[in-house]
Amino acid sequence: MTNVILGAGVTGLAAGLASGWPVYEAEQAPGGICSSYYLGSGNVRTHNPPARGECYRFELGGGHWIFGGERPVIEFIHSLAAVKRYSRRSAVFFPDGKTLVPYPIQNHLKHFDCQIADKALREMATSAIEKRPSRTMAEWLQNSFGPTLCDLFFSPFHELYTAGLWKSIAPQDAYKSPVNLSLAIQGAFNHTNSVGYNTTFIYPVEGLNAFTQRMAERCDLRYGKRVVRIDAQSHKVFFADGTAIRYDRLISSLPLNRMMALTALEVGVRPDPSPSVLVINIGAQKGTRCPTEHWVYLPSSNCGFHRVGFYSNVDPSFLPASARGAEDRVSIYVEKAYPESQRPSQVELGRLCRDVVEQLQVWEWISDVEVIDPTWIEVAYTWSWSGSKWKDRALEILEQHEILQVGRYACWSFQGIADSIRDGLLAGAALSGAKSQQMSVASIS
Repeated sequence: MTNVILGAGVTGLAAGLASGWPVYEAEQAPGGICSSYYLGSGNVRTHNPPARGECYRFELGGGHWIFGGERPVIEFIHSLAAVKRYSRRSAVFFPDGKTLVPYPIQNHLKHFDCQIADKALREMATSAIEKRPSRTMAEWLQNSFGPTLCDLFFSPFHELYTAGLWKSIAPQDAYKSPVNLSLAIQGAFNHTNSVGYNTTFIYPVEGLNAFTQRMAERCDLRYGKRVVRIDAQSHKVFFADGTAIRYDRLISSLPLNRMMALTALEVGVRPDPSPSVLVINIGAQKGTRCPTEHWVYLPSSNCGFHRVGFYSNVDPSFLPASARGAEDRVSIYVEKAYPESQRPSQVELGRLCRDVVEQLQVWEWISDVEVIDPTWIEVAYTWSWSGSKWKDRALEILEQHEILQVGRYACWSFQGIADSIRDGLLAGAALSGAKSQQMSVASIS
């Protein structure tokens, strides 16, 4: 029996480690978008830091912090890499007044004018009583927070964050901005504690790449194997290098929309949308008003980016070794969402990078830039149309052809690194016979 795994992100690596099956990866290094890299003055990416550590460390897909996770998974991570634990610091930045308000803003209304806080509380109270149904994300935001907070932040932010889809997609990720009227009232007058799914998180001391490389060392990995077509009838995978393999069972961590295109299987309904994101990593001299938060959400910016993350505010190890004590430099990632297949040209990309730097300098978050490096993430978000059955039908038809989708993008749902590792370990163990074959697909994904 020939069994294979496609994709060497954290899910595919975990499945390969648990099963012993070969893992086929398009790139020449493991980890997918959950991977660190290093950039020095020559602007050449490396997967290992130079001997003296005089470089910036970045993530391919922006800050990927490890939150949540069941104890066995966290212990597994600990077994491969030393980690540190952090308490989240996040905020919303309002450019007009150059003010930072702790996130989530509905629990920190004391930072606003009294009239705004009073109006927002009245609207949230009315929403809590009426409990209006919500068909779309836009309706859910209005029904949860009311027009005042939506006009101030939620509406413009989600317009940027979803690349304009928020009025059409289903309500999702409510736990990212929890609705609690009692906490909102408390936060209008006093301090409130952090809430949400990622109030604490861990991160490998040596970077995510050290962790993924150690997983890869325990796997049978085949690099440079980019899939171009899958014949689901004959169970055959074709690669860009001209080779092909047959399979009896296949575990895929590739995005669900990409798998449907590769297999040419039809489900008869419109695919759910998958906006892309441009991640611009920047190493720079620190500005005089540089935030101390780990990441900051934005309702507006000069060129439409919706979040700025500060790697070095999480840990100084993201800075060149000589700068870690001086605290005069900063390692940043900037995120801008795009509709599907609207990747900017090289000319547009150059202009955008200049505009982003100019905006950050106007805000006095950075001064002189030392390195800047953009990465295009083709499938960054996994939204669903309101009432869509595409995901369920797609997963079902793939399973009928002995293809099991495992992990965040493969199953088209939001989850963190720890849960993606769990799913890979469970799938690899179950399908290889290391665990009970009675384990259901539902319990894996």
